[in-house]
Amino acid sequence: MEANQEEHAKIEAQKFSFRELAAATKNFRQECLLGEGGFGRVYKGTLQSSGQVVAVKQLDRNHMKGCKEFLVEVARLSLLRHANLVSLVGYCADGDQRLLVYEFLPGGSLEDNLLKSKDDKPEIDWLTRMKIAYGVAQALEYLHEKVDPPVIYCDLKSSNVLLDEKFNPKLSDIGLDKVGQSAESTSKQPRVMGMYGYSAPEYARSSILTAVADVYSFGVVLLELVTGRRAVDTTKPANQQNLVAWAQPLFKEPKKFPEMADPVLKKQFPERGLNQAVAIAAMCLQDEATARPLMGDVVAALSFLSTASEENNIPSALPPSISSKLHCISDKLRLECGGDATEDKQM
Repeated sequence: MEANQEEHAKIEAQKFSFRELAAATKNFRQECLLGEGGFGRVYKGTLQSSGQVVAVKQLDRNHMKGCKEFLVEVARLSLLRHANLVSLVGYCADGDQRLLVYEFLPGGSLEDNLLKSKDDKPEIDWLTRMKIAYGVAQALEYLHEKVDPPVIYCDLKSSNVLLDEKFNPKLSDIGLDKVGQSAESTSKQPRVMGMYGYSAPEYARSSILTAVADVYSFGVVLLELVTGRRAVDTTKPANQQNLVAWAQPLFKEPKKFPEMADPVLKKQFPERGLNQAVAIAAMCLQDEATARPLMGDVVAALSFLSTASEENNIPSALPPSISSKLHCISDKLRLECGGDATEDKQM
């Protein structure tokens, strides 16, 4: 008991009783259910002590950890603080109950706002899309390069990117399974990474999980933002159902990049900016893991695209750390096409 008290003291988040969280979620009623996954269910709740609206994640008993192990991992989770990560508000370790309490974001997910019926939702303009991409990239850079030990997110997809009322993005579902993974890890992992359409090819082949697998998933999300298409859409013709497979031939023809833009944008975007965004996505989606950029490089490139709404405000070239990789990839793609070298248009 004394050891557990010491672990509680290390946690930079509020400790809740199970009774408090049951009251907040109306005893975990179905009407409060926001969603569920392999590790538990998430409920919307209101803390009676403060009136704060929160998301309460009740961990599945099949994945239950011992109290001390749970508290050690919550302590590490509580130290992850970034503007583009959903914040941990608190936790509960009453008896055999294990719950995590997160801030609630009212804007819904990127999937809801970008990919589902837009009848009752505002259209997301180009600059906002690039700001969302930039925020997600910053969150991954933080987890990969600024946390010690680093964290692999493992589950990047548009449904896990939540938006606030100003469309600022935050990665959700930062759970205990994630803080337990090191970004240096190359061992086989028992958990499933993301969903079909988002998973890196090396993970699909061997279940080997590394930070560059997150980079691949980011490339898929960036491509969704550019095109307005789902990672996988079974309603489309067979050759267009997988977004990456549909885009790969187009990556080889820079002149066709503008044709990839979401029709909802009605061509209201800086063409150079779109070309650079597609080029960044192409780099992230390299089949060879070592050819992908680090998230820090991606952040540097997107920092320009997320602030420049006019063509003449966008640099004529990407940062050297990105452009050097891009030229190597462009040369490789030209060789695959069997064509002559041509100028990359407005990159």
